Amino acid sequence: METLRGRLIAIASRSESRENFWVEFINSLGLQQIAEIGVYRGDFAQTLLRRCEGLTRYYMIDPWKHLTEWNKPANHPDAQLEAYFQETKAKTEFAAAKRCILRGKTADVIDQIPDQTLDYAYIDGDHTLKGITVDLMCVYPKVRIGGFLTGDDFTPSIWEHDTTFEPTLVFPLAVYFAEAVGATIFALPNSQFCMQKTSERHFSFIDLTGKYSDITLGKQVAPESLLRLMARERFPKTMSILRKSKSFFFR
Repeated sequence: METLRGRLIAIASRSESRENFWVEFINSLGLQQIAEIGVYRGDFAQTLLRRCEGLTRYYMIDPWKHLTEWNKPANHPDAQLEAYFQETKAKTEFAAAKRCILRGKTADVIDQIPDQTLDYAYIDGDHTLKGITVDLMCVYPKVRIGGFLTGDDFTPSIWEHDTTFEPTLVFPLAVYFAEAVGATIFALPNSQFCMQKTSERHFSFIDLTGKYSDITLGKQVAPESLLRLMARERFPKTMSILRKSKSFFFR
């Protein structure tokens, strides 16, 4: 029987995008009930609903509204996010019988999904420390034993955006969460992750990319690292000259 690791490696070897990867993953395992947390403009949902014909239920969770406490680039004004909501509905109207739109923050709407019913959940919402913590803890009970909890923006650097925005903490927090629940978690190409919920506790972190050697935050939040990062953002030309001079600051 093919192991999960073998399956992931095989699919990754022939998938150039996250969409192609997850479409083949879902189809190869015959997954039927799934949830996407953080739908935005509906492109990912449209792709899965169109190309995964075995799906019977697709939960779409997103507030589609401006959130005053969320400091990320995608936090647009209400009018724009309302337009994205209407766009999402139009893109997925062909699968209206399968989709279930849950408009609201994860913690507010998640109980509309019965416990242990999801075959697959994909988290691509609020990637701040608060957001990924809430999403992982709320969604995990909804996944059945043998089902999969997956997600996007599993980036080695927490500084996915410039330092005026909150850092992205999907990695390493998802690894810590996997350890807490006793699951094996895989780092995948295109900044994806996958963990399987099992009846037996067994934690391990398997990096299939070679990019995640350090699962601590010490180096990334060290004062000298932050100083270099902010200087490069605010004075790009000056810092480029200094880098070329190989000054002590850049050793």
